[in-house]
Amino acid sequence: MLKLSKGIFILFALSLLSFGALYAQHGQEEVHTQTADSHASDSHAEEEAFNAGEFVIDHVSDSYDWHITSFGETHISIPLPVILYSKHPELHEGKAFHAFMSSKFHHGHSAYKGFQISESKDNKGKIVELDAHGEELGKPIDISITKTIAGVFVSVIILFWLVFSIASSTKKNQGKAPTGVQNLFEPIIFFIRDEVAKPAIGDKKYEKFMPFLLTLFFFILINNFMGLIPIPPFGANVTGNIGVTMVLALFTFAITTINGNKHYWKEIYNPDVPWWLKFPIPLMPIVELSGVITKPFVLMVRLFANMMAGHMIVTVFVSLIFIFTSIMGAGAGFGISPVSVAFSVFILLLDVLVSFIQAYVFTLLSALYFGMATSEHH
Repeated sequence: MLKLSKGIFILFALSLLSFGALYAQHGQEEVHTQTADSHASDSHAEEEAFNAGEFVIDHVSDSYDWHITSFGETHISIPLPVILYSKHPELHEGKAFHAFMSSKFHHGHSAYKGFQISESKDNKGKIVELDAHGEELGKPIDISITKTIAGVFVSVIILFWLVFSIASSTKKNQGKAPTGVQNLFEPIIFFIRDEVAKPAIGDKKYEKFMPFLLTLFFFILINNFMGLIPIPPFGANVTGNIGVTMVLALFTFAITTINGNKHYWKEIYNPDVPWWLKFPIPLMPIVELSGVITKPFVLMVRLFANMMAGHMIVTVFVSLIFIFTSIMGAGAGFGISPVSVAFSVFILLLDVLVSFIQAYVFTLLSALYFGMATSEHH
């Protein structure tokens, strides 16, 4: 039901964006036919017009600074460290390693020491190297602290604080009723143990995987919640970055592979099926092996798509205010703003529930994979 509702909202919002784009294009064509100097006017209008697609993508994608707000041409943001290793040190006086703050790029409007945030189609938003004539040579080795990485650091700090606070409180309250942070998180920890780990892995082997499952659940949950708060150091949309979800899925894949027993690998390479499904074409082994690969892929895409969709829907509804303003004037923008804000708040509240569900589903599926890898033959 949640997926269906989110899908309907996406279709509705994108249809409005498409309508706005077509309407604006039609208006530009009329101006072009009615004025003699339409070419210059249209070029200026395109520069000043609100680009909904770019607005949405900029707010859900990674960046080299933490943007807060803008007032006309004045941008307020928190710069982040840029760390690069040049593939062409001869262009930088023999220096290959470079470290500086992203504010040197002036929000992407200027180059610094032969590096620039690209606006080209292939490398848009990425740092590229420039030759003596200002042409792009390619991307350097980039290990910069982007907004997503900074968000990961913040969430890890919060996670460590929670873990040590709960551990300290547990030691102090031995034999007593839990209080404070322990009282809040202890039921969740017991839920992961009793309703996820034990049923999926078994009473004898679940303890080995509990540290990872708890870390996984709380890391995803904290980052899901942080992405809903549009104030630095939050709002980085960490779990809406496919690189982050890929790493989480690879951890699950690695632990499953390392802990797989003989029965697990036998069922992959030599399953108990009729011989004609294994010879002359090893059909079932191919199917089983492809399943091993698709499991982490499903984990990666499920979390990424659900969290990215929530952020995109909210941004699309906010952008409707500016779309109606650019098409019909400020009055239309003010008129649509209550509807836009109401739908945005509704989606944010829905995302609170989705944040819990996605953290639970990722942890549950990981536990199921661990249980399949360690189960004994019956």
